[in-house]
Amino acid sequence: MPVLHSDQPFELESGAVLPALDIAWQSWGRPTPERDNVVWIFHALTGDARADKWWSELVGPGKLFDPDRYFIVCANMLGSCYGTTGPASINPDTGRKWGPDFPLITVRDMVSAHRLLAEALGIDRIWLGIGGSMGGQQVLEWAAGEPDRFDLIIPIATNARHSAWGIAFNEAQRMAIEAELARYDDPEEGGRYGLMAARAIAMLSYRNYHTYRATQDEEQEKLYDYRASSYQRYQGEKLVRRFDVYSYLTLSKAMDAHHVGRGRGGVARALSRIRARTLALSVDTDILFPPEEQREIARLVPDGHHATIRSLYGHDAFLIEFGQLDRLIREFLSGKAFPLEQSGPAPATPLPRPPIPGTEYF
Repeated sequence: MPVLHSDQPFELESGAVLPALDIAWQSWGRPTPERDNVVWIFHALTGDARADKWWSELVGPGKLFDPDRYFIVCANMLGSCYGTTGPASINPDTGRKWGPDFPLITVRDMVSAHRLLAEALGIDRIWLGIGGSMGGQQVLEWAAGEPDRFDLIIPIATNARHSAWGIAFNEAQRMAIEAELARYDDPEEGGRYGLMAARAIAMLSYRNYHTYRATQDEEQEKLYDYRASSYQRYQGEKLVRRFDVYSYLTLSKAMDAHHVGRGRGGVARALSRIRARTLALSVDTDILFPPEEQREIARLVPDGHHATIRSLYGHDAFLIEFGQLDRLIREFLSGKAFPLEQSGPAPATPLPRPPIPGTEYF
């Protein structure tokens, strides 16, 4: 994976300074001479720059984002552990991992790093910016900060300012991690079981009651060893094998601090600055980023549109419902207008148990 390295000090919104910066990124296709075919994909919380893996049905030859048509870029965000500078990186001042000493970062800092990469790639304008969850937060932050940068944006299952509900979920996860870390004198030890518990908590917000009822419920009159219990542990173990504890803490705090209106006169004024034609996509069963947050985005952006993905899978749907994503995005790119839907989620109905999707939340 390519890595852009900068020896220049990188100042953060908090006033702290990183002495150097690495940005891991991937691209597919080639830019046109006019560089008017750029698609910038933003990944979510524990994702990486391999958009062709976690959006495998949308990115690739013959698919929605076809490298034969577009120059597609996805960069690992600041604070992550997949090649871009974060807590798992070496602090040049100490020769050890940053770990808990990594400074507070924000979504705005992530966008500043993306801006450096865009400059290095010679990209002044981006035809389409798209991302879900924390990826959508980055889309909105960049579009509000640089209104002339994008022609089109599609923020999915996200918000313009992180909610008290979302912050509470993140704090509960951090409490689980910190409770285990408190047992260790060496900050590089521990955190494994805390991170497993944090992921289990997070899964409850990524899905919902009906998801678990359809995929994890059991008819047997058991006293222990429930399918839902093993599923929670399985999800925690998967994350622990691939993600850094301190990156998780860092990124969850950055999500909490997300606020496009900070220093811009509030959310309404910040979103009114966006000139890109915008499609805010909701998931009808999303309890973490409920549809009213995306309807607010569409209402406050001057050329804002809104559409809904219908899914059993709650917030995770933006990594699962490829067919609906493909259709809605193609319609928007073709110029279709979407009204600001006011209806709530479809009523819950009994559903047969479907196979559990092979995708996981990023």
